[in-house]
Amino acid sequence: MRSLLCLVTLCFAPSFLAAQTPEEVKATIKFVQARQQADGGFTVSAAEKEGQTSLRATSGAIRALKYFGGEVPDREKAAKFVAACFDTKTGGYSDKPQGKPEIILTAVGIMAAVELKMPDAFIAKAVDYLAANTNPKEFEEMRIAAAGFDSAKKFPMEVTQRWLAEVVAKKNNDGSYLTPTGDARMTGSAVALILRLGGTLTDAERKASLAILKGGQRTDGGFGKADGGSDLETTYRVIRAFHMLKEKPGDVAKLTVYIGKCRNPDGGYGVEPGKPSTIAATYYASILLHWQK
Repeated sequence: MRSLLCLVTLCFAPSFLAAQTPEEVKATIKFVQARQQADGGFTVSAAEKEGQTSLRATSGAIRALKYFGGEVPDREKAAKFVAACFDTKTGGYSDKPQGKPEIILTAVGIMAAVELKMPDAFIAKAVDYLAANTNPKEFEEMRIAAAGFDSAKKFPMEVTQRWLAEVVAKKNNDGSYLTPTGDARMTGSAVALILRLGGTLTDAERKASLAILKGGQRTDGGFGKADGGSDLETTYRVIRAFHMLKEKPGDVAKLTVYIGKCRNPDGGYGVEPGKPSTIAATYYASILLHWQK
């Protein structure tokens, strides 16, 4: 009987651990909602106040609230803030109203505009900006721009085909992608990009990629950079690849425990256990927990 109980506990541990208590969910939602300021934007952390709002934090907060089941306190003001970060001339977004447009920020702006159901003018022109200005030789630019395309569900065919060729050319002999060879973070990032752009993996490529991804899980359950410990940002990149491949990491229970260790008493999450709560880390936790449902 004792063995049977242990087996049942193990079988149900992942789904049990994945759920926050209702009180914890409310506290996390409250942490995120409290970051919205009078101008409609959000700040990165509790330490920042009025005048320190940013598009990055606003986009992350909107999406974190979505996955935790909360509401943006003032959606209209949030939309006005996002619109103020949009450059009508170029179609790009900046981190602050009337700032200089950038590739990564434009992708982030598209995500916010989509979630807020803003007019297509704030999305279509931004997609054009990404297609025209993203440097396919800069992987990080291409990765986040692809996320923008995916959010908008707009994929400029000529551009996406060229980007796919760039990524495929970065495959290593062991089936990993980019450098360092055999790295789960970069392989996960590349696999997610390929699938987001409508690319496919052969059975052999899929098997090799999954071996790299599963081999990257640390003893604490998380994933990290080659030269560091586990962190939520890397974990998010790798688990996104698993999610898009419709697979799971080797130890889901340990992964969930790791995510829980990044949670702070204020309801927010730090990018690593013991680190201060930020909107970005809280967003990573929100979608990681969502993918485990």
